[in-house]
Amino acid sequence: MRHRPAAPAAAGGEGRAAATSARQWWTVAVAVLAQTLVLLDNTVLNVAMETLADPVHGLGASSADLAWANASYSLVFAAGSFAGGALADRYGPRRILVTGLVLLAGASALAAFSDGATELTVTRGFMGAGGALITPATLAIVTRASAPADRTRAIAVWASAGGAAVALGPVVGGALLTRFWWGSVFLVNLPVVAVCLLGIWLLVPGLRYAERRVLDPLGLALSVLGLGLVVYGVIRGGRPAGWSSPATLLPLAVGLALLATFVMSQSRRAAPGFDVRLFAEPRFAGGTVTLLLLFFGLAGQLFYCAFYLQGVHGLSTLAAGAVMSAAAGGIVLGNQISPAVSRLLAVRWCAVAGILLSSITFGGYVFFDAGTPVAWIAGMLFAQGAGIGLVVAPMTAEMMASLPPRYTGAGAAINAAARPVGSTLGVAVLGSVLATAYRGAIRPSLTDLPPGSRETALDSAEATRAVARSLSRPDLLAAANRAYLHAMYVTAAWTALLSVAGAVLVIGYFRPRPSTTEAGSGHGAAPSSDRAHRG
Repeated sequence: MRHRPAAPAAAGGEGRAAATSARQWWTVAVAVLAQTLVLLDNTVLNVAMETLADPVHGLGASSADLAWANASYSLVFAAGSFAGGALADRYGPRRILVTGLVLLAGASALAAFSDGATELTVTRGFMGAGGALITPATLAIVTRASAPADRTRAIAVWASAGGAAVALGPVVGGALLTRFWWGSVFLVNLPVVAVCLLGIWLLVPGLRYAERRVLDPLGLALSVLGLGLVVYGVIRGGRPAGWSSPATLLPLAVGLALLATFVMSQSRRAAPGFDVRLFAEPRFAGGTVTLLLLFFGLAGQLFYCAFYLQGVHGLSTLAAGAVMSAAAGGIVLGNQISPAVSRLLAVRWCAVAGILLSSITFGGYVFFDAGTPVAWIAGMLFAQGAGIGLVVAPMTAEMMASLPPRYTGAGAAINAAARPVGSTLGVAVLGSVLATAYRGAIRPSLTDLPPGSRETALDSAEATRAVARSLSRPDLLAAANRAYLHAMYVTAAWTALLSVAGAVLVIGYFRPRPSTTEAGSGHGAAPSSDRAHRG
């Protein structure tokens, strides 16, 4: 829906324009709050990992259990976002947003009272299903409810929800875990959902297109199962059996085959949830892969940063959360200056600068040890946030502007899916690299342990520390910290290299536009009848 600017000559028109503008920004505010809640549910769990691994105060979860609890949310979120975009286009984003919030609230209540890691993983998956409805709906609302002149700024505000989540998640999670049991990090969602529902009822308009998209249950099943099996295989690869085990190779092969079948089936549909045709637009394709790589590195880095701060540095959950929230200030700064930097350097070079800054900070972990001042760590996280903030808002706005209006739901779904897909794969792949490197480094220090204790200690750094304390072995405790630092260095190096690949993609795909009008540029992301609508 495009709002026409009011006529400037009439005083009444100016009043109506002001009222429309105010309502537009209140609508954006509600969408941003809902999106912040979705991202908060990803970041708040990071500081709870150490507690959940504790057999006394948590669930006694293994590193694989924690990877699955973390990944199940992002996995269902990612695969379900395609259906979420189709549902938003078919039934209207307002209705889908309400449905997603209700589902998220119900699943959060169940997650808070989980009796084991399996139950937590399942309920987190249902929370991800709620998020899969919320994110594409909020982006569609922001894109379609904003006046054309305000759209880029509105999307930048929506993208800044990531900064708020990074700021609030670790601090809120740490504060709750200091005073309450671990389930409180999920119950905090309920009052926020209530505020969102009230705001939607009062402020958010109903936005629908005349064309109703057809749902695709088969495509949804193929995407969920395919991505799930790939993630399962990657996590299994980090287990003692290794990457050559049939238990690793078989799910990887089947998962990749299902994903290939999913892409092929979508390419044959008239109205697909995952519209392959959109990737014919170079900026949309390049932006999607770049965001996927960026969130791949960010999520994987946050996963091992939490264990580093609490396990090696010995910080409390609240202190670790406060340190990790330093990235939020950087994200806010990056988001605020990204429009000006984009105008000065163009989106292409603004994004490259942000990605390279993030890559440097991803690799900065190789200089950290148990004695690194906390202020240095916080400073690096702040710089990392600034780099990410420079990329996300202008990249998202450029991707959405490259599509015709009737494809905003499908484009928003793919844009929304790139983040959790990247996050899921980041935690799975980098978590497996971390686990493999840790086991290789700690194994020589476990040779004198009884067989049962040796196998337990080999599982993770937390397990090694627990064995060391039970046997009164301070030397083993020190060895666990050294082995974890080695594993973190290896993982950080790979994280930085993969992030640099994103900068290469931006340079290649975000070339300056030709001087001819876009209507005649021949872009193939959508049918030719839509090209005249490109922003």
